[in-house]
Amino acid sequence: MIKFGTYILLVPLLVSCNYFKQDTQQKPIARVNDNYLYQEDIKDVVPVDATPQDSAVIVNAYITRWATQRLLIDQAKINLSQSKLDSYQKLVNDYKSELYAEGYKNAIVAQQLDSVITQNELKNFYSENKNNFVLNDELIKVRYILLSNNFTNLNSVIEKFKRFNKKDQEDLDDISIQFTHYNFNDSTWVKKDALLQTFPALQDKESELLKKSNFTQVQDSLGVYLVKIEDVLKTSDIAPLSYVSPTIEQIILNQRKLELIKKLEKDITKDALNNKNFEIYE
Repeated sequence: MIKFGTYILLVPLLVSCNYFKQDTQQKPIARVNDNYLYQEDIKDVVPVDATPQDSAVIVNAYITRWATQRLLIDQAKINLSQSKLDSYQKLVNDYKSELYAEGYKNAIVAQQLDSVITQNELKNFYSENKNNFVLNDELIKVRYILLSNNFTNLNSVIEKFKRFNKKDQEDLDDISIQFTHYNFNDSTWVKKDALLQTFPALQDKESELLKKSNFTQVQDSLGVYLVKIEDVLKTSDIAPLSYVSPTIEQIILNQRKLELIKKLEKDITKDALNNKNFEIYE
């Protein structure tokens, strides 16, 4: 049968911003049985820009949640079997141990990890693992402009956009404020689907988008789209190094972290054995 005890809960009804300016001396603001909630415990609960009314609501909600949690814990200690409580306590202890150990390892990694990755390292890793970088998405190198339907100098822009020599680029940059959207960086690989999601009007021209060195012009209610494809990679092609470099950098950093942690665990155990702080009894 579930047992219920008698509890006294003291909760302030009103809390203002001035409340948090009081002395930080340990002062209880609520109690559940033998458990106390102190003013210090809630000093960071309220955002600095909260109004006095919001402060009162936030603090009282926090106190109520704390009280409910403590009441549930106390009831669990009364009603759950000792074996179940022991099992939960073991989980708590294991988690605490793991938290301390992981926190220390992360601190050491943060201090000692060499985060500099050279281009040679990237190239070597890429060369040795190319087959792991097969594309699942179609990639394109593309430049585009979206113009309003009433743009008055369309033919000139199309000519410069297609030819795109240095002078053309400068001219287009000079008038780019007149464009609704544009991208002139056609040396970077992007997902074809990302372009189609940005400009749904191009979906009917999807087959043309996958043709290298192709120019496409589309018009809808939003405006005129000028799209020039510089290069294309299909699914099952090997991703270019420039596209997967961020992924490779993360892989290399993770490998270094694992090596540091492995060395730390080995060294700390070896030192403890040498210093007689760790013994294995026969």
